[in-house]
Amino acid sequence: MTTDSNKGGQLLDGLVKDIRKAFVEGQTILSFPEFFNLMIEEPERHLRSTAQYLVDMLDHFGREQLDLPTGRVTRFKLFDAPFAGGEGRVAGQERVQEAIYRLLANFARQGQINKMLVLHGPNGSAKSSIVRCLMAGMEAYARLSEGAAYSFNWIIPSERLGSGSIGFGAGREAPKAAGESFAYLPADLIDARVPCDMHDHPVFLIPRGLRRSLLNELLPEASTGTNNLDQPHTTISDYLRFGDLCYKCRRIYDALLASYDGDVSKVLDHIQVERFYVSKRYRRGAATIEPQLSVDARIQQVTADRSMQSLPKSLQYISLYEPSGPLVDANRGLLEFSDLLKRPVDAFKYLLDTIETATVSMDSFVLQLDVAFIGSTNEIYLEAFKEHPDFPSFKGRMELVKVPYLNRYADEKQIYEPQINARVVGRHVAPHAIDVASLWAILSRMRRCDSSRYDDELKGIIDDITPMEKLRLYDTGAVPERLSAGQAKELHKAIPDLFKESVSYPQYEGRLGASAREIRTALLNAAHHADYKCLSPLAVFEQLRELLESKSIYEFLKQDKMGKYHDHQAFLEQTEELFTRWVDVEVRESMGLATEGSYSEPFERYIRHVSQWVKKEKVRDPTSGALHDPDEKLMAEIEKVLKADGESAEDFRRSVIGTIGARALENPDFKADYAVIFKPYFERLREDFFASRQKILRRLNINFLKFTSGDKQDGLEPKEREHATAMLECLESRYGYCRNCARDTVAYLLSKRYGE
Repeated sequence: MTTDSNKGGQLLDGLVKDIRKAFVEGQTILSFPEFFNLMIEEPERHLRSTAQYLVDMLDHFGREQLDLPTGRVTRFKLFDAPFAGGEGRVAGQERVQEAIYRLLANFARQGQINKMLVLHGPNGSAKSSIVRCLMAGMEAYARLSEGAAYSFNWIIPSERLGSGSIGFGAGREAPKAAGESFAYLPADLIDARVPCDMHDHPVFLIPRGLRRSLLNELLPEASTGTNNLDQPHTTISDYLRFGDLCYKCRRIYDALLASYDGDVSKVLDHIQVERFYVSKRYRRGAATIEPQLSVDARIQQVTADRSMQSLPKSLQYISLYEPSGPLVDANRGLLEFSDLLKRPVDAFKYLLDTIETATVSMDSFVLQLDVAFIGSTNEIYLEAFKEHPDFPSFKGRMELVKVPYLNRYADEKQIYEPQINARVVGRHVAPHAIDVASLWAILSRMRRCDSSRYDDELKGIIDDITPMEKLRLYDTGAVPERLSAGQAKELHKAIPDLFKESVSYPQYEGRLGASAREIRTALLNAAHHADYKCLSPLAVFEQLRELLESKSIYEFLKQDKMGKYHDHQAFLEQTEELFTRWVDVEVRESMGLATEGSYSEPFERYIRHVSQWVKKEKVRDPTSGALHDPDEKLMAEIEKVLKADGESAEDFRRSVIGTIGARALENPDFKADYAVIFKPYFERLREDFFASRQKILRRLNINFLKFTSGDKQDGLEPKEREHATAMLECLESRYGYCRNCARDTVAYLLSKRYGE
C-alpha cells in the first residue's frame, strides 16, 4: 500500500510540475508592460483580426495539393483533425475548404468581416462537421505559442496594501506588487477581479489616437498601402484601428484615470493581461446559436450583485452593465448559426446591420464585435428564403458556399471507416460491408450528363456513360473499357468538365441522394442482423432493400428515372454484382491455384512480340537465340481475351505499345509495370484463366464450407483439410476475413457463381 501511495504521489507531483511549467511557458498571465513588449516584438502575431487569426490557423496546420481525376484541389489539413487524432475528420469537401479559406483571406485583406458565410446543401452533407472542425482547430491553435491571443481583467487590490482605497481616495501612493503591477497579486490581496466580458484586445487600453500612430509604426506596410496578396497579415483591421473599450471597462478606466489625476501608468497597473483560450464548451471565442426564438445578446446590471461589492465605492455608485449571450461569448472568434433559416426572418434581421458595422445596439450602449459569422441551411429552406422580399438585402451580407453530398467513392468510405468498427458495433466488420454501402450511396447521387455541352466527338460517348462508369471516372479516372484508346483519352480529359457541369443548376449533382446519416444508420442496423455473426455486406444489402421500400420518406427515391440514372433498385443489383466479383477474386486467389506470374508471363511475351511486330523486326528466342517472326498465334490468343469487339488487331497492338511509350516519355526513369499499366487487361486474363476451372472452384468451395462448419466428421481428406486451412489463413491475413464471414462469403459465392 505504501509503495502504491508513493508512486501515486510521485505521479501527482510530476503532473503538478508539468502544469505549472506549461502555465508559465504559455505566458497565461502578464502585466500590461509585459504584453506591450510582446506586441512590439511580434506585432503581426499579436495584432491580428479574427479573420486573420482563422487564416493563420488554417495555414499553421498545413495543406496539400491533391490531383484528383476531377481536377486539382487543395486540402487543408485542419480538416483531418490532427489535434484530435483524426476524430471528427471531414472526408472530402476540399472545394468547400478552399472557398472558406478564400473568403476569410478576403476579410483579412480588407480589414473587416462584412459578410456571413452560409454553408448550404442537403441534410447530412457535413455542413455542421465542417464548422465543428473549425472550432476544434481554433481551440487547439489557441493553446500553441503561434496561436496566442490575449484579453484582460481589472484587478482591484485589497486595502491592506495601503491606507484607504487603492486608487480611489487618500491611499493613492500605496505600495505596488512586484514588477510595479497588480497583475500577479495573490488572491488574498485582491478585493475584486473584473474580466472584460467582450474579451477585448488589450491594445484598446491605449487611447485611440495614440493607438493609430502605434499601429502604423508597428505595421508600416499596412499604413502605406503596400500590403499585397502574399502578405494579408499586414492589414490593420477596423476593429483594432477604431475599436474601443466595452461599456463596463470604459467606466472603470475613466473612474481610475480620474482618481489618479490622469496618470495612465497607474491605471495600467490594475490590468492583468490573460491568455485567451478558445473553448466551445465554455462558450469562449466559439459559440453556436440553435434555431430557437431567443435573443442573441442581452445585458444585466451587475453593480447590485453581491459579487461586485468588493469594488471601490466610487465604482459601486456607477451603473455597470454586463452584456451576455452568444454574440458576446463568440467575440474575437467564430459564431455559428445552426440551421439559420429555420428561424423566422424577423428573428435575425438585426444581422443586416450587425454584419456590416460589426456592432450591436443594446438598450444602454453599443457592442463592438470582431466575429466571423458562419451559418448553415439546407436547400429547401434556402429556396424558400429566396422568395422572401428581404432576400436581396440579406444576399448582400452573405457568401453562399455550396456543400453537396460527396461524389467520390474513396471519400465516402472515409466517412464510415472511423465510425463503423468492431469497438462501435460490437462485432467484427466483414470486408466490403462499408464498401457496398458507400458504392450504393454514391450511385444514388449521380446526375445524368448533358451531352449538349460537349463537342460532336464526345456527345455520343457522354450520352452512353452509365452511373457506375461515371462513379469510376470521378473516383480513379478509369474510363469504360468498351472505348477505343482515342475515345478513352478524350473522355479522360473531359472529367473535370463533367464534374463541374451542374454546379450552377438548382438540381446540382450531390443535392439529392442517400445521405451519410442514412447510410450510417443502415450499417449500424445491419450489425444487429440475427443471421450473421459479423457486420456482413449481405446484411447491408438487406437493409438497403428495406430503405428502398420507404419511398414516402426519402425524397431521392421519388425521382423519376432518367435512362439508367435514379434507378436505385438497379444500383443495388449492380453493387451486389460488383461485390460478387470482388469476393470471387479474393476467394480464388486464396485457393492458390494461380500466381501473378500466371498472367504476367504470357502478357510479357505478348508485349515482346507486339513490340517487334510494330517495328517490323524479328523476335529473338530467349533460349536458342534464333530470330523468327512475331508469333501471330500467340498474339491472337491474348487479343481474343483483351481486344474490344469491333477493334482491329492492328489498332489494338499499336495502342498497347503507344501506352507504354507515353508512360516512358512522361517519366525518363520509367520501368514498365504491366500489372499496373494494364490492370484491366490483367483482370480479363485472370477471369479467362479461371473460366475453364469452374468445377475445381466449386469443389474447393464446398470443401471449405465443410471445414468451417465445425464438424469434426467433415468427411475431408487430410490434403483437402490442409488446403482449406491454408485458404482460411489467406482470407484472414490478406483480406481481413474471420472464420464466420469467410464462411458466409463462400456460401454466398456457391449460390451465385458455382451452383449446379
